[in-house]
Amino acid sequence: MAKKKQKKPILTPNVKLFLIVLLIPIALTLYIFAYFSWQQIRELPFMDYFAEKSVYQQIQEQFDLAIPIEYIPVYVAAEEEYGVPWTLLAAHHRVETRFSTMKTLVSPVGAEGHLQFMPCTFVGWKHPSCKGLGQGEIPEKDKTNPNIIKKYGGYGVDANGDGVADPFDIEDAVFSAAKFLSLAGVKDGQFKKAIFQYNHSDEYVQDVLHFYNQYKEYDEQLKLVALKK
Repeated sequence: MAKKKQKKPILTPNVKLFLIVLLIPIALTLYIFAYFSWQQIRELPFMDYFAEKSVYQQIQEQFDLAIPIEYIPVYVAAEEEYGVPWTLLAAHHRVETRFSTMKTLVSPVGAEGHLQFMPCTFVGWKHPSCKGLGQGEIPEKDKTNPNIIKKYGGYGVDANGDGVADPFDIEDAVFSAAKFLSLAGVKDGQFKKAIFQYNHSDEYVQDVLHFYNQYKEYDEQLKLVALKK
């Protein structure tokens, strides 16, 4: 019987050794290139944004209800205008309307808008119809008129300069709350007094302070991400 011819290997040992020697520097070059490319990518601004975003999400997960990122710049702008910490404004917003997620922004007793102002507080208690809890009988067109509000000494603010001071507009509502809290005592460091003036309830004061103390712990981190958005 004839012996089968043994197949010659495709690559001889010498060729294999040559390829190994050749591929080692190529692999090292690719590794070094990939490493330094990654270092460059990490320094790009959008990578910082994603890193900050992750930190932001981790912080928000500690709260029972996340602070909507789009509201933070509004709180911060009001803080700059009236000196009321943005975290305190966020706490009021959380307690009053769960960051405006309630089914209606009008309470059973007549408080209106994102931060729940009684019409007489917003327009001014000097209005002839104001008494009792402060619902009043103020014509709708007068409720948002900056000139009427100025006349009767209300806290309503036209924050966005559109000629209307509207408690159902988030900017106007937050700025109005900041104005109230500032004058009620915050500008003098009397936080409890100011919060109590906003809503005459000890439980309310404790609720607002609870969220304020949570938020202020992460003041700068939250603000950093929100203002870069």
